[in-house]
Parts: sequence; structure tokens; C-alpha cells
Amino acid sequence: MTSMYARDLDRVPANFQPLTPLTYLARAAATFPDHTAVIHGGLRRSYRELYARSRRLASALRQAGVGRLDTVSVMLTNTPEMVECHYGVPMCGAVLNTLNTRLDAAILAFTLDHAETKVLITDREFSAVVKEALQLAKVSPLVIDVDDPEFDGRGDRLGPQDYEAFIGAGDADFSWAHPDDEWDAISLNYTSGTTGDPKGVVYHHRGAALLAMGNVISCGMQKHPVYLWTLPMFHCNGWCFPWTVSVVAGTHVCLRQVRAGAIYAAIADHGVTHLCGAPIVMATLLNAPDDEKRAFSHKVSFTTAAAPPPEAVLAGMAAAGFEVTHVYGLTESYGPAVVNEWHEEWNALPAAEQAAKKSRQGVPYPVLDGLAVLHPDTMEPMPADGESLGEVMMRGNVIMKGYLKNPAATQKAFAGGWFHTGDLGVMHADGYIQLKDRSKDIIISGGENISSIEVEDALYKHPAVASVAVVAKPDDKWGETPCAFVELKPGKTATVEELLDWCRQNLARYKVPRTIVFAEIPKTSTGKLQKFQLREKARNLP
Repeated sequence: MTSMYARDLDRVPANFQPLTPLTYLARAAATFPDHTAVIHGGLRRSYRELYARSRRLASALRQAGVGRLDTVSVMLTNTPEMVECHYGVPMCGAVLNTLNTRLDAAILAFTLDHAETKVLITDREFSAVVKEALQLAKVSPLVIDVDDPEFDGRGDRLGPQDYEAFIGAGDADFSWAHPDDEWDAISLNYTSGTTGDPKGVVYHHRGAALLAMGNVISCGMQKHPVYLWTLPMFHCNGWCFPWTVSVVAGTHVCLRQVRAGAIYAAIADHGVTHLCGAPIVMATLLNAPDDEKRAFSHKVSFTTAAAPPPEAVLAGMAAAGFEVTHVYGLTESYGPAVVNEWHEEWNALPAAEQAAKKSRQGVPYPVLDGLAVLHPDTMEPMPADGESLGEVMMRGNVIMKGYLKNPAATQKAFAGGWFHTGDLGVMHADGYIQLKDRSKDIIISGGENISSIEVEDALYKHPAVASVAVVAKPDDKWGETPCAFVELKPGKTATVEELLDWCRQNLARYKVPRTIVFAEIPKTSTGKLQKFQLREKARNLP
């Protein structure tokens, strides 16, 4: 017999609308139209203006033939145009693909082709690499150039018109498109994974809307925060903060380059309340010369991911007026989905015990349904004893739709009803997880993932290299950097500088090893490299 709660209580437009973060901007513009939404150099734009410009962009894209679920790629720094793209592109029903500005032309060309890019919006700072990528790519997207007045370098125009002219032809009252389904794709982000082959991670409107709300809660954001863009918006859509800030009608303070002087100036001049970034941003702030530092009286919330900050760094940040929150997540989880929720009573613990608490990644965001440490083969929970090692797994509405055009990788990632992070960790008795290793050997340097296999492949192509293994070496500034252990072929010679030059010619600059060691590489009887031994050696290198 049908339950009374299942009769005549249907899902209809009056009681159900697809979740989307686009409504956050519409609400902010309606409620606080004159509040400053964007600051960039001398530029100030209100929420009324941000909403109108985003709708103009959506309208112009539609006029250019961009349809539902077409891909619009952008090669932009943290500028007002990047904020607008996070709204305007999905407002016309399209999917936003933010390109990593540090990548080389070959990878960019692969991405444009794989994404089937229809329109490419690009800052002239990157015209050289983008021009080369377009020559390599099979697709021929419409190119729109962004001419940011805050960029003081040189760069060519690549397209038929610039961004301002393009959106100038759009309608500020454009009736933008809500997604037909909250499961519709909103963005596409590429992650290198462990093989070096980029995988396209697809986000949906529902996940973006929920993660944006989760950021508000987990990062303690009140009404009208001032958010400084030190985290690249191309990275996991800036952890969804382009949408988060609109929830609380905050102000985006844009920053083309992460420099200590500019950060301190923004905090002091604009009253910045929140910023995010990798450990390198903290090092940049703490190690800045005195003439670049500025005094400020308010507390600033700094959210950081990757490895937990050392105790000395945390103490230095606290002394400088920053309150650090440690989070953990992946591209596949829209950015941070786990947070080290701090208990006030822990402040009374001895320093060593506080450091132990702070070294843990934490508990689920309020919008993440499940977080567990499971045996990767049996899928059984590991004992919550802080010692039993298993794979960290997640599930919920802030996990990706899957990998674009890669069903095998998607099925593998979701095997057993959980998302397999590939990270190894333990569960403590109080429900906090702690990472112990990365099963995929990914190196996280300055907040960017570097595939050890990609670096190894580049070195293997050198005619003098017989064997190579790349592992992470701890680094005070970058968190981790690639360290390559190399065996040379009999009778062949090569210097460290020669191999570094080789890597610079074959890899993006940030992937080039900072350390190369000529040494015999330990192997098992079957020839498998024993990287755990090399990681230990790398930790002890000067």
C-alpha cells in the first residue's frame, strides 16, 4: 500500500528548483546592489554591476553560438573577468573550464581538444603559450582577449575582439538559464593524476552550490567578508569561493600575483578578513622584509590545505594576526571537503599535544556525507585506533560527477560506493582522519599537483639516464618539491645542471626537480622501485 506521504505530494516547480550557485549572485545583487563586490587595483564594482556584467557575458556567449553544455575555456589570473566567468559562462548553460596558467602548450592543447572548447577567453599575459597551444590543438575556438590594465607586461592579441567589446554587445538584462537539472555540469577541471595523463573532473551545479555553503560554515564567514584572492581561481574553481563570497555578499579583492607586499597592503587598506592558499603563501608572508609588511588590528582567517603547517609556522602566523584553518580535499571533491575543527579546550593542552591535534586533516565538511578509512580491497572500515592504515574514502553530494570521457577511471574511482582518494591514512577514535602517505606518489608543490611519473618520463628520455625515481622532498617554502634519484647508463656521463636544463626544456617550470641525486636506486627482486626508501633519503637531504 502506498504511504500517505507518497500520495499527492509531488515534486513541482513551486516546491523544487535545481540547486545552483548562480542564485547566490542574483540574491546578493537584489539585496545589496550597491555593496562593493570586486576590487582590482583602482577598480571598484558593485554587486549590481557584477550581476549585469555576468549577464552580458552570458548573453554575448549565447549570441556567439555557445549552447547548453558547450565548453568555454579561460586562461586567466585572479582578475574581475575570472569572477565574471564563474557566473556568466554557466548562466548561458555552458560549462566553465579554467586552465592552469602554469601549464605548457602541449598540455593546454590536449585540454582544449579533450574539452572540445568552443570559446577561449585568455589574458594577454599568456599569449605566447596560448598561441602555441592553438597551433597544436585540433579545435579552433573563438578567442576573446582580456586586456587587464593591472598587467604591465607585453602580450599579443590573439582573437578578433577583446573582452570588453565582446560583453559590450551582450544584454545586461539577459534572462539567464537555470540548469535544467542540478546534476548538469557547471565546470570542468583537469588534474594530472599519477600517470601524467590529464583527467577532466566534472562538477555539477548541486555540488558547487553545497560546497560554497560549506565554505561559509567551515571558514567562519559572516555577512560582508572581504576575501583576498591568493588562491588561484583556476584551481578547483578557487575551492568554489567565487560562488561562496556571493552567499554572504562579500567583496572579492583580486590579485594578479601573490606577493607579500601586495597581500599586506590589501589587508591593511581593504580590511581583508579571509584568504586561502598553500603553505608557500604563509612562508611568503612570514619571510617578507619589514618594509613590505603593514600593520593591521583585525584578525584575518587563513585557510590552508596540503600538508599541515609546522608548529613554528602556526605560531608565526598567530603572532602576525592570522588564524589558520587546516583543510583537506582533492580536485574530485570540489576542493576542501575535510576540516580540522579545533576545540577550544585543546588550547590548554601542552604544545606537543596541540601540534599532534593540528597535524590531523580532520572531520567532514557539513556538506560531505561520508568520510572513512577503509581497506581498499575488502572495503571494511579500519579500526579507529590512529594506527591502522587504510585508504581515505569519501562520498556525498560534493564529489565529482566523474571523469570526462573516461568511464573506466570513473568506475575505478567510485568502486564499492565510495570515492577512492588514493591517499593512505588512519582514523582516530574521535573521528578525525590523518594522512600518512600518498599512494599515488603525487607531489604537492606550492598547492599544485605534480605527477612523479611525468617527471620520471622526461628524465628517462635523456640519453644518459638508465633509471630514475622521483619522490617528494620536504621544503619550507613550497611544502614539497620533486627530488630525482638518477642512475646513469654505463659509460655515459651527465651533470646535475645538464639534467636540470633537460627538464626545463621538457616540463613546465614548476615541475622541474629542485634536487637531483646520482645514486643506485633500490629495487625489489622483481625490479619495482622502492620509493619508500627514497622518500626517507629525500627527507634527510639538506
